[in-house]
Amino acid sequence: MTQVEMSLADVYAPIAAELDQARARFDEEIRSTRGFVNELCEQIKRYRGKMLRPALLLLTGKALGDLREEHVTLAAVVEMVHVATLVHDDVLDEADVRRRLTTVNALSGNEAAVMLGDYLISHAFHLCSSLNNQHASREIGATTNTVCEGELTQIHNRGNSHLTEAEYLDIVTGKTAALTGTCCALGSHFGEAPASTIETMRRFGTELGVAFQIVDDILDLVGSPEQVGKTLGRDLDLGKLTLPLIHSLENAGPEIRGRLEALIRGETAADRDGVHGILRRTQSIEYAKTTARGLVSAAIQRLHFLPDSPARTSLTAMAGFVLDRDH
Repeated sequence: MTQVEMSLADVYAPIAAELDQARARFDEEIRSTRGFVNELCEQIKRYRGKMLRPALLLLTGKALGDLREEHVTLAAVVEMVHVATLVHDDVLDEADVRRRLTTVNALSGNEAAVMLGDYLISHAFHLCSSLNNQHASREIGATTNTVCEGELTQIHNRGNSHLTEAEYLDIVTGKTAALTGTCCALGSHFGEAPASTIETMRRFGTELGVAFQIVDDILDLVGSPEQVGKTLGRDLDLGKLTLPLIHSLENAGPEIRGRLEALIRGETAADRDGVHGILRRTQSIEYAKTTARGLVSAAIQRLHFLPDSPARTSLTAMAGFVLDRDH
């Protein structure tokens, strides 16, 4: 079966039972004695989506040998961290829709959404501390620090029309790819892999995470809200420079560059059709797609040392799904 022919169910087949266990562990961990807290927690189950990060952790572990209880626990942990970042992101971006449903902040207000995100992070560390050693806790702690630094750096650079591609890649490596890299590193570590293998798989996950964010940023600019299923256009509204915009600024003539800079600084209202036209003329969407494809190709090359198995096939297919997704 080729990558194109594989459905998500096919991809997850080698870890289906463990992924179900991770979902159950997630739900059990965040259950509260307070009914209204449980009602809020019901809202965030919609944020889980494809569970890419726990799947990466479990598939990495499976590709290297047998899965252990630690893998299942950590799959739940990384999904808690990820969902917490989504809840907080929707507050930061003032988003109303995610996965075609109303966001927590739109339903329950920013205060409840911020506290719910904090609740998830707290429970992630509580569950992580149930393991017999502190390696995972320190790894998750370091990763959440990096994610926060990445988000803060992006906020600091809002409206900065001089942001470079290297600076953008540094931001997305922190705010998005650090967690996907950690998923693969933890899957390897608890599979008792050597340090070189752990580092190779971390790089695989990191490259996949950067590609994922680039595709997400493309969709935010030119995607359809109906297809993508969430509030779009917020990056430009908030003055966030993403790879297509950076490339366009570098390759547009003075007049077009001036129009883009005014949009980024918030001096003129964003015109989606006008921006689409500019990005087409500078071939900036295709440039960003090519960059994402290069990252995915490099990531897949890193898997060649793994023994042939359904789990390795699934890891390769997941890399392809990063490029082909529309939400």
